[in-house]
Amino acid sequence: MSWSFNRASDYLDAAREMADSGRHTLARLLAEEAADRTSNPNEAARILAEFPGQSLRQES
Repeated sequence: MSWSFNRASDYLDAAREMADSGRHTLARLLAEEAADRTSNPNEAARILAEFPGQSLRQES
């Protein structure tokens, strides 16, 4: 599948596909990006709850 990442829902769809294929680390990173691109804090929290774990991002 070809991905085009323009919206939070694009990242969320990709995160779900990665989770379904056993790529949980990548799924969490994509979910974090989806949450960042969501203006509603409750929706962002729901997204992160769907993909539990600590943030895996490395800040520079």
